[in-house]
Amino acid sequence: MNRKWLIRRILSSLGVLAAVLVLNFVLFRIMPGDAISTIIDPSFSPEAKALLRELYGLDKPMLEQFFIYMKQMLTFNFGLSFLSRRPVWQELLSRLPSTLILMSVSMVLSSILGIWLGIKAALNRGKFVETLVLRLGAVATSFPGFFVQLVLLMLLARTFAIFPLRGSLSVPPPTGTFAIILDYAWHMTLPVLSLTLMGFGGWALYVRNLMVRVLGEDYVLMARARGLTEKRIVYGHAFRTILPPILTILLMSVPGLVSGAVITESVFSLYGVGTFLLEAVSGHDYPSAGAAFYLLALITIISNFFADIVYGLVDPRVRIEGRNR
Repeated sequence: MNRKWLIRRILSSLGVLAAVLVLNFVLFRIMPGDAISTIIDPSFSPEAKALLRELYGLDKPMLEQFFIYMKQMLTFNFGLSFLSRRPVWQELLSRLPSTLILMSVSMVLSSILGIWLGIKAALNRGKFVETLVLRLGAVATSFPGFFVQLVLLMLLARTFAIFPLRGSLSVPPPTGTFAIILDYAWHMTLPVLSLTLMGFGGWALYVRNLMVRVLGEDYVLMARARGLTEKRIVYGHAFRTILPPILTILLMSVPGLVSGAVITESVFSLYGVGTFLLEAVSGHDYPSAGAAFYLLALITIISNFFADIVYGLVDPRVRIEGRNR
């Protein structure tokens, strides 16, 4: 891959990150609400108030606060939470595994199911299979996510009581590692199912459209004329051709999944980063909210960067374009 092209991508990513850091600092200080009243109780003694102001850096000029903020963000030392009085990074780390499991499992399942259905629909043009996939995909992408989740919660958790109504673990939790894993999987099944149902439709429609276009190309017709098997033509030639945009969409969907954790974890009352972000914003917890938004922006930038890298690795035309610039 061309070195100049890679350096330009890195510099542009760093520029976007710098802009996000500045906006993150400014917006959280001009938004309605008072951070000082959140952490300082009127009944505190003057010494306690002064100590808290010094602890959170609220006694310093705005410019100095900005440099302290930049240092904290770049070193991932996000300070103390206004609400819990615990280190923000410790709060995020305790909630991160639940969010990662929820988002990664649902992303893998929805993408695999959608890609498989999209290929099946493209191979069965004008048949019942294509019509079914198109309608299912349209229905899956037309409803708001929280509505689907609330309906599933009402039907499968309250009416029929197949899954638990809320939480990541039972109260009190079961004893034994294997029992805890089973209980956790039982609690996470419905949230994962809801995200899979909402996500596979877009994948199916997107892959179907790509495959229909590719299957009509001359090299596919030539491969059929050479007597290659249908499986080799579909997966060895056609699917390989549409792999770059699929990988790009897969990487670009990561930030949306992380931000969607706010709604999903709130609906199902899960202990994750999404509920942490919602609590931080509603409680004017600026260190926690700023850290959460910073990490979300960082994930978005990294996903964009790796999408470009992966696209260049799997598509020779991108590498050739990079050398000609």
